Amino acid sequence: MLGTYYYHEIIRKTIIAFGTLFNDLDIHHKDGSGNTNSVIKVPLAYGPAQKFLARLEQQANLDKPVQITLPRMSFEMTSIEYDASRKTGITQTFRAVDENTSKMKKVFMPVPYNIGFELSIFCKLNDDALQIVEQILPYFQPSFNLTIDLVDSIGEKRDVPVVLNSVGMQDDYEGDFSTRRSLIYTLQFTAKTYLFGPVADNPEGLIRKVIVDMYADTNTTTAKREVRYTAVPDPIDADPGDDFGFTETWEYLDDSKSYSPTRQSDI
Repeated sequence: MLGTYYYHEIIRKTIIAFGTLFNDLDIHHKDGSGNTNSVIKVPLAYGPAQKFLARLEQQANLDKPVQITLPRMSFEMTSIEYDASRKTGITQTFRAVDENTSKMKKVFMPVPYNIGFELSIFCKLNDDALQIVEQILPYFQPSFNLTIDLVDSIGEKRDVPVVLNSVGMQDDYEGDFSTRRSLIYTLQFTAKTYLFGPVADNPEGLIRKVIVDMYADTNTTTAKREVRYTAVPDPIDADPGDDFGFTETWEYLDDSKSYSPTRQSDI
């Protein structure tokens, strides 16, 4: 089983989708009359919070013309854990159509995993931090659903809940007046996603003929068949992604026989 190459980029897509939630946040600075003086777009980058804290400590001199600008945000993936509460049958499969070839594919049921994320908000003014936090928290009650195209080839899209677990606050203001202050809000999230295995070809298993026998009584052991409805695709060799119709036939019967799918005849 191991050694069959496949890569659906599910974890990568989940990371990107999580980041897009916070890449369009602004803060407003107002004067004493309540007029907006400036609108600042809060930059977002992928990386650990310690990296940005180190930048602040290395550039502690406020007289330097080049410093890391605040406010800013960073996020990173912190964990991947199996979620047994969402487990399904390991041998169950479902069939889907390959959007590129219109051929039928067989896929095993996905495996549920929780991906942990940490979002860090760095500000030098508490009001800036509160503006950012207040634009985020109302959307998580406690989760927000992201629709992600997990497997492109079969068009498998799923809603991935992103759950807000906790919010923490830290004020790193120590030292004299020349020390740069940094307020840090830390938000912990969990994305409940699914990981898919390889997609296999499934040439068999297509239903190309439907037969329905209709009875005049619910007791089919004693009742006689009245009508048989048969439907087949037109053309008969059409693939699921093709443009095809159906050929329907109606037969009126009056016997006590029933159709055997294994023998493909009346018995």
